[in-house]
Amino acid sequence: MTPASLALAERSAPRYTSYPTAPHFSSEVGGETARDWLAELEPSANLSLYFHVPFCPAICAYCGCHTKALRQDAPLAAYKETLVREIELVSLATRARTVSSIHWGGGTPSMLGPARFLEIADAIKTHFDLNQQTEHAIELDPRLVDEALASALRRAGVTRASLGVQDFNAHVQKAAGREQPYEVVERAVDLLRGAGITAINFDLMYGLPEQRVEDVARTAQLAAELEPNRLAVFGYAHVPWFKTHQKLIDAATLAGPSERLAQAAAARATLEAAGFEAIGLDHFARPEDELAIAAHCGRLHRNFQGYTTDAADALLGLGVSSIGHLPQGYLGNAPDIASWRRAIQAGRFATSRGLAFTLEDIARGAVIERLMCDLSVDYGAIAQARLARQDAFDDAAPRLAALVQAGLAEIAGRRVAMTATGRPYVRLAASAFDAYLEAGGARHSLAV
Repeated sequence: MTPASLALAERSAPRYTSYPTAPHFSSEVGGETARDWLAELEPSANLSLYFHVPFCPAICAYCGCHTKALRQDAPLAAYKETLVREIELVSLATRARTVSSIHWGGGTPSMLGPARFLEIADAIKTHFDLNQQTEHAIELDPRLVDEALASALRRAGVTRASLGVQDFNAHVQKAAGREQPYEVVERAVDLLRGAGITAINFDLMYGLPEQRVEDVARTAQLAAELEPNRLAVFGYAHVPWFKTHQKLIDAATLAGPSERLAQAAAARATLEAAGFEAIGLDHFARPEDELAIAAHCGRLHRNFQGYTTDAADALLGLGVSSIGHLPQGYLGNAPDIASWRRAIQAGRFATSRGLAFTLEDIARGAVIERLMCDLSVDYGAIAQARLARQDAFDDAAPRLAALVQAGLAEIAGRRVAMTATGRPYVRLAASAFDAYLEAGGARHSLAV
């Protein structure tokens, strides 16, 4: 690593699962806007549904999710009832019915329990049209997977499960506040496959407290031996100013930029040796997997759940703090449960913030998505197609100069491409096209 590339590794940048990013959403977009935008969707539009469940049995020290610890049953019952009401409310506002994908995130969605999960699944089927091609995915804590849950998920139509593994080393798990032996994950995988849910994803992490290169490599090897279809290897984002429980982690035990890069490289080398293909910045898939095929064909997409094959016309967010993506812009639900519930019970949308796209937002978003997905982009071609001006994004070239000089990116005309060593820096390259970044004032995690 050169001094120049090390200096760049110390920079921060958004994750670019959206553009413009969430810190730039405004309260000017509210429930009436949501109703209008939903009404404008064509009946033939394909929908993706995202459900957020903001509860966990306990909060892991490294967690960056919108969730809270819960040990009572009553809030879960109330949450289910409100979610069912929101499904009905949304369905009445739009003529679109066809659902191409469903995704459950959190938090820990399975905390709802088998019976409640099945009730919500029935409500979805009542108000929307699902078919054999609909992908139904859920994020799971392996420690909470049992035979009853696996069976209920399958009966509800779940086709893909993403397990939060993070790390398989006991000393790292202890330091990160999530003790989860290998055998627990292995049993969860066996139960899910036994129930007929054969599409399995793993989430791994590097940059965790007390974690070393050899720990990351060991975790990646053990994960590969369980034969998942896909893996994501995320860099831990230490943002204690935003997630105060992360103050439980001693910053002195965290890897620096050089070590983080080495850890990410070790994970990639281990997974590629096991037969997985690297996808975008931080995902891996079997060559025959749809994600890998989409990457090869230039059809990979990126949304709030990361890399995806989902090309739905609209993503509808349900549940507290969820974010929807419609052709007109982003819709963000209220971040607190009380406000969300009051709105839904009153027959109003719980949208408390959002952003209406300009033509330039859409064009810049297209450039950033292609760069994040393909690791290269002809930004002049997109500018011409979207804005009728090839030079619309020429202001990015000076911002990309440091990456080019460090050998991390190459520019030919108006095409920028990451080099082999520059792949981990793609978020920095994407930030060169972010018109909001300098004015926003938001703090972000390390870019690598």
